Amino acid sequence: MRANFRNLYRTLNVAAFIRDRHDHAMSVLRWTLILVPMAAAVGTLCAAFLWSLDAATQARFDHPWLLFLLPVGGAAIALLYHLVGRPVEAGNNLIVEQIHEPGGGVPLRMAPLVFIGTIATHLFGGSAGREGTAVQLGGSLASAVAGLFRLDASGVSILLMAGVAAGFGAVFGTPIAGAVFALEVLAVGRVEYSGLVPCLLAAVVGDWVCHAWGIHHAAYNIANLTSTSGALLVEPMLLAKAALAGIAFGLAGLVFAEANHALGGLLKRLIPYGPLRAAVGGVVVIALAYSVGTRAYLGLGVWSAVPGDPTIAGFFTTPASPWSWALKLLFTVLTLSAGYKGGEVTPLFFIGAALGNALAGPLDAPIDLFAGIGFVAVFAGAANVPLACTIMGIELFGSAYAVPIAVACFVAYICSGHNGIYLSQRIAVPKRGGAGRPGVITLRHARAVRRTTDAPSSINTKERD
Repeated sequence: MRANFRNLYRTLNVAAFIRDRHDHAMSVLRWTLILVPMAAAVGTLCAAFLWSLDAATQARFDHPWLLFLLPVGGAAIALLYHLVGRPVEAGNNLIVEQIHEPGGGVPLRMAPLVFIGTIATHLFGGSAGREGTAVQLGGSLASAVAGLFRLDASGVSILLMAGVAAGFGAVFGTPIAGAVFALEVLAVGRVEYSGLVPCLLAAVVGDWVCHAWGIHHAAYNIANLTSTSGALLVEPMLLAKAALAGIAFGLAGLVFAEANHALGGLLKRLIPYGPLRAAVGGVVVIALAYSVGTRAYLGLGVWSAVPGDPTIAGFFTTPASPWSWALKLLFTVLTLSAGYKGGEVTPLFFIGAALGNALAGPLDAPIDLFAGIGFVAVFAGAANVPLACTIMGIELFGSAYAVPIAVACFVAYICSGHNGIYLSQRIAVPKRGGAGRPGVITLRHARAVRRTTDAPSSINTKERD
């Protein structure tokens, strides 16, 4: 009798095991059939966007008079958003909010609006980036796919994260960093492991499809530096210099984020009407370009038609002006605060590479290495994504520089405080005491508390700057 019961138990156990494996396999297949086409579509959109961005930049170089249309172009895009784009004006912050608390979704109109708006910004000479556009392309398309398949709240969150990963990985050619960015950007001090495999799959597919369309990313090279043991760069003096530079990178990220939020809020109060605000901002950017005597700080800053202009690639080769980083910061803050579309990340790459170039001399460090470290570390501090930025540095520059890159990124992250370019980030693990209840308070909350004497509970978490 007992033997029969044991045999029956084993039979039921095997059946349950097989059923569990079958259900898991069906879930994997279902998610793969959803994720791969979605990521491929995001990669295709990013390829079209990057091609259009290069064409717009070349057109601006070929026709310098286009700069004088910046106020008109900015006003036109702001009017378009004013008429049909108000639900998506929050941009990346809206996507982060919807991942945390799926509700109304991300309207599909976000994709064409941010695509057109970013191309217009670069065509006429605004100083902005491209990551915001890629993330919003991925997020809006992922939200539409989630609605098509009627996913539940957890499924919507995962698909939105995967859309962000696909967009980020495709636009920068760094799929692993794209996947980790989508998991890390949601909350300060926490990685959302629930979306790990979907985000990696989406980022790899998005990047592969973008490359398949013939899109190539700029390459930045660091000389072959090795430690005395021939292994990773771990000399104490070099790491100490990377840590010192990391403090400066973190403070630069903090200044960028706070200046952007403060000036954006001020301009909204002084000029409530969006099209007029963009027009005034365009005039100021033009005046600033002529006051500094160069157009080098317009656009992405990846390349220039004028030999000798400061560019990201140039910071890896020769000493540059020690104030290039500050000028790019100023141009970008003015552009984005006035309502122009694009993103912050590529300008942060410029700012970081320029600041690393400037610090290399006083620290007696290799210019190319510190330009590369700054390239990712300022972004790490400004966006609170040190792990993603460390991986991005390894993907871009090689694993030999992993240790100094990690040191600078994590020091920059600590030194930027509870600030950041994405105000909807939640504080999961506070960087210091007194930051509020972990997992509940957002950077918007923390920033509002610093500016007022109100209790955190009295601040509306949905309020947008």
